[in-house]
Amino acid sequence: MAEQDNNQGIPVPEGAADIIDTDYTIGQDNVEGSVGPFGFDVHNPVFLVSGLSIVAFVFYALALPEQASTFFGWLRPALTSTFDWFFLGAANIFVLFCLFLIVSPWGAVRLGGKEATPDYTYIGWFAMLFAAGMGIGLMFFGVLEPVYHMAISEPLGVPSPIAEDGSIIAENVDAAKKMGLAATIYHWGLHPWAIYAIVALALALFTFNKGLPLTIRSAFYPIFGEKTWGWVGHVIDTLAVFATLFGLATSLGFGAQQANAGLEHIFGIPNSISVQVVLITVITGIALVSVLRGLDGGVKVLSEINMGIAALLLVFVLLAGPTMTIFADFFAGLGAYAVDILPLSNPFGREDTGYMQGWTAFYWAWWISWSPFVGMFIARVSRGRTVREFVICVLIIPSLVCVLWMAVFGGVAIDQVLTDPANSAVKAQVIDSYNPPLSLFAMLEGLPLASITSFIGIVLVIVFFVTSSDSGSLVIDTITAGGKVDAPLPQRVFWCTFEGAVAIVLLIGGGLGALQAMVISTGLPFTVVLLLMCWAIFKGLQGEAR
Repeated sequence: MAEQDNNQGIPVPEGAADIIDTDYTIGQDNVEGSVGPFGFDVHNPVFLVSGLSIVAFVFYALALPEQASTFFGWLRPALTSTFDWFFLGAANIFVLFCLFLIVSPWGAVRLGGKEATPDYTYIGWFAMLFAAGMGIGLMFFGVLEPVYHMAISEPLGVPSPIAEDGSIIAENVDAAKKMGLAATIYHWGLHPWAIYAIVALALALFTFNKGLPLTIRSAFYPIFGEKTWGWVGHVIDTLAVFATLFGLATSLGFGAQQANAGLEHIFGIPNSISVQVVLITVITGIALVSVLRGLDGGVKVLSEINMGIAALLLVFVLLAGPTMTIFADFFAGLGAYAVDILPLSNPFGREDTGYMQGWTAFYWAWWISWSPFVGMFIARVSRGRTVREFVICVLIIPSLVCVLWMAVFGGVAIDQVLTDPANSAVKAQVIDSYNPPLSLFAMLEGLPLASITSFIGIVLVIVFFVTSSDSGSLVIDTITAGGKVDAPLPQRVFWCTFEGAVAIVLLIGGGLGALQAMVISTGLPFTVVLLLMCWAIFKGLQGEAR
C-alpha cells in the first residue's frame, strides 16, 4: 500500500525514507534489497540483469575481438546517421525546459523543504560538479575540438582558413576562428549541462522533497504510479546502469589514451593498447581506494585538489599565451555561439552532416549516457538549493567556465596554427595526422616549461580519471541497491572493477570507435527516459509549496 506525502499529496511507498536513513525499506517485495552471496546487497532483478549482462559483454569482446571490432565499427555511423535528428531535438527540449524552470514560480521551491540548508559551500559544490561532470572531456577535447572545427569539419559551411598546401587563406581566418570556438562551445555549453540538470533535479526533488529512494525510477512515480516499483522501474534502472557504465567506460578510454600519449611525449613510454590496459588497471586500483573512503573522504578531496591544479594550468596557459587575443577570442566565440546556437541546434536540412553526426549526435548521446551518473552525483550534493538556484548554477555558470577553458586552450592552439603553420605541433597532430590524445601536449609544447606543464596535464587526466571512476561506481552501486547510499563494500568494489574492465575490452575490441559506438547505443534509449523525466518533474513541482 502507499501513503500520501504530507507535502504534495503524491503517493509514497510505505516505509520509504530519506536517503540519510540507510536502513529504509521500500515496502514492495520487487524493490526490496537483499544481502546475497559475497556480501552483495542485491536489488533484484536490476543488479542481476545488469551485472550478468556486463560480465557476458566483457567475455564476448575478449573471446571474439575481431567480430566485436567489426560490429562496433558498423554500429556508431549507423546510429548517428539514423537518429541524429532525435538526439538534437531532444537536447533542445532539455534546454528550453530548464530555462522555463528558471523563470517559473516553481523556481522558488527548495530541494529538501523550506527549512533545508545546503550541505556544501559553493566552492566545494562546484569542485565536485566539474570533476565528475566534464573533467576528462575538457582535457581531451579542449585543444582538439576548436582547431578541428576551425580547419576541418566546417560547421554550417564556414570555409577553412587552411589551404591544401598548408598556407593560410587570410579572408577566411576571422569567420573560421569564431565558428571553431562557437561550434565547440555549443557542445560544452547549455545543452550538455541541461541534460545533467534534468536528471539531477528529478532525483533531488523526488528524493529530498517526496521521500523516495535515490534511484532513477523514483522520478517516474507521478507517471507510472505503483508500476514504478515493478518491471517498469526495473527497466528504467537497468537502462540507467548500462548508460552510466558505457558512458564512463568511454571517458576512461579517452583518459587512458591521453595519459599514454603524454607519457610517450615526455618519457618515451610506448603508445599502445597494452600500456593503456596497464594504465586503466592501475588507475582503477587507485579509484578503489577512493571508493572505500566514501564521498567526503574520497571524491570531495580529490575533486577540490584537481580543480585547484586545473585552475593553475588554466592561468598559466592564459598568461603564457597571447593573453589579449585569448580574451578577444573568449568574447568573440561567446558572441558567435549566441548568434549561431539556433542554426547549430537545427536537426533538419543540414549540409554539415560530418559535424552534426560525427560530433553533435555523439556528444549528446555521451552526455545522456553520463546523465544518470552525473545527475545522481549532483543531486546528492545539492540538498538545500532552490530550483532556480540549482538550475542557474548547474546550467549557466558551468557553461561559462567551459567557454573560458575552450577559449584559453583552444584559442592558444588556434593562434599557434595560424601564426606559424609550418612549425606548429598542433597543426601536425590535429590537422595533418589527426592524433587526438596528443593535441593537448602539442599545444603545451609551444609554450614555456612544456615538460612541467605536460606532466601536470598527465596528473590532471589521471585524477579526473579517478574521480569519474570513483563517483560513477558509487552511483551505479546506489541504483543497483535500490537507492541505498551505503551498500556493502564488495558491491562497490565489483562495479568499480568492471568499469575498468569494460573500458579495457572496448579499447581492445575497436579503440575509440568501439567506445563511441557503445555510448551511442546506450544513450539512445535513455534519451526517451529523459524526455519522460521532464514531464515527471513538471507534475512533481505542480503541488509543491513555494
